Amino acid sequence: MRSIQKTLTSIAAVAIILAGCKSMNKTTKGAVIGTAGGGAIGAVIGKAAGNTALGAIIGAAVGGATGAVIGHKMDKQAKEIESKVPGAKVDRVGEGIVVEFNEKILFAFSSYTLGANAASNLDKLATILKEYPDTDIEVQGHTDSRGTDEYNMGLSEKRAGAVANYLKGKGIPSSRIRTKGFGESAPVATNDTDEGRAQNRRVNFLITANEKMKEESKKEAAKP
Repeated sequence: MRSIQKTLTSIAAVAIILAGCKSMNKTTKGAVIGTAGGGAIGAVIGKAAGNTALGAIIGAAVGGATGAVIGHKMDKQAKEIESKVPGAKVDRVGEGIVVEFNEKILFAFSSYTLGANAASNLDKLATILKEYPDTDIEVQGHTDSRGTDEYNMGLSEKRAGAVANYLKGKGIPSSRIRTKGFGESAPVATNDTDEGRAQNRRVNFLITANEKMKEESKKEAAKP
């Protein structure tokens, strides 16, 4: 019975996220998702939505009252990134933040060398990340479908690595940063048009609570 109930709860959480239920704010959604099953439900949702950032953030969720406290803390950071990093697309998801830069802002076509616009945007982002030290950062690289699978996977990994190394050079501890390349495997748009391919060539930053923030948020949530 418990396993059935958990499965039904997980399905309900998937439905909430994929439908983008407008009656719930992002913090509340994060609490529901975390309660529904952490990494397993994150993997299900990420696969169903074709969104690796969404799946990873949901997989790291704590849920419940603690997740709600973490969500409030992330609200402030997300607003600051949105207002101070003009080249970034910022989304608050559950208990985390997704920051997206497209290829034109960071790289030349088919290159993993950071372009002229990259420094300005990444410098601004690094400054904010240092103001919030109790978060972990995953840098995800993505490409469009042109080229071989092997080439695209390598390019996405090198791009994520280049961005991560730049942030480390700006004072972000390496212990906070991890990288992952997805190649062409997780498109957010069609690869049949120039516009769609441009959207698929991107680097995402996933910002989530580290263990210190989780513990502090747990204590805050337990206060009467």
